[in-house]
Amino acid sequence: MSIEQVSDSSFKQSVIDNSNNQPVLVDFWAEWCGPCKALGPILENVSVEFEGKVAVKKVNIDENPEAPANFGIRSIPTMILFKNGSIADTKIGLSSEADLKNWLNSHL
Repeated sequence: MSIEQVSDSSFKQSVIDNSNNQPVLVDFWAEWCGPCKALGPILENVSVEFEGKVAVKKVNIDENPEAPANFGIRSIPTMILFKNGSIADTKIGLSSEADLKNWLNSHL
């Protein structure tokens, strides 16, 4: 499963108004960010394991400055878990795959 790239223009429809009623994990990242690159393969694995339970999406903060500004993103990687269009939790920094899975499971 590939992770959907979300833009400023598609953020509301793709994340806030998510029609499939599952939580949405949004990773705010940038190409130049080492920890963000390290998180990439972890998120790919998580997206496969949680398919049907959590939608995983990414926002490139350099190409899409509006969404990060709206959510007060000050450091990356930052992951925000949305449930029913609202922020359920936020995780800042690089996480291990096990830690990320435990965090998600605690919100399901």
